Amino acid sequence: MTPEIITSRDNSLLRQVRAVRDGRVDDLIFVEGMRLCEEALTAGIKIHVVVFSDEIAQKEKPAELIAKLSTVCDRLINVNEKLLAYVSFSKTAQGILLLASRPDASEGQLSSKQTETSLIVIMHRITNPVNVGAILRTAEATGVTGTIATENATDPFSPKALRGAMGAAFRLPVWCRPSYAQALDWCAARGIKTVCADLHAQKNYTEFDWTGPCALILGPETAGLSHAEIAAADDAVRIPMREPVESLNVSVATGVLLYEAARQRGRDFR
Repeated sequence: MTPEIITSRDNSLLRQVRAVRDGRVDDLIFVEGMRLCEEALTAGIKIHVVVFSDEIAQKEKPAELIAKLSTVCDRLINVNEKLLAYVSFSKTAQGILLLASRPDASEGQLSSKQTETSLIVIMHRITNPVNVGAILRTAEATGVTGTIATENATDPFSPKALRGAMGAAFRLPVWCRPSYAQALDWCAARGIKTVCADLHAQKNYTEFDWTGPCALILGPETAGLSHAEIAAADDAVRIPMREPVESLNVSVATGVLLYEAARQRGRDFR
């Protein structure tokens, strides 16, 4: 495909790119940088628009990627560095970005991946996209079956969350925007035991049996889950820590808990 060359900031396509970047277009996602664009291509996500700079197109590996993307995208746009900075999400433009169809984030695609030993991660009211991205990355690394981001959580497909997930969001099933009650009901209907991460839980996380079907529920970064939310789950566990430390970052806590689950399940890591 011969690239279309854009030289004016007034072009409607560049305005659309910014709209997608800012989360104002529901059915498209904004993907920026060589690594993430490669991940999107490999995942087979429908790619509509690819935007790249003059400078990056002169380099061997980016040029190879652009050539591959040109065979699957609808539009290929070549812009100068100034215009790329205008539409970039990063403080320093990454040289290439694309607009793609939003991956299926429905309950149906998550249900289709369930097994007799499902391990689910429920992100409830987690609003920091960096944490959401890190949780998705850790979830994939530890063999999680799928994830749920409730209606009060940040969008796992936002630019900052995608960057933190490093491609995991393209591969790991994610069900977006059910209510907390819907997520728990979904687990109950499938015999999946729900367990909260709670600072005040009586049970240590190593004392919980992670080998059966279960769902780890993680609450917001500041106050954590409410008493009512904890009571609605089947169980709760805590991560012991030395004083005066009272809590861990939610993505770090996720790593501790999921690697214990993986250890109990006998995951074979390379």
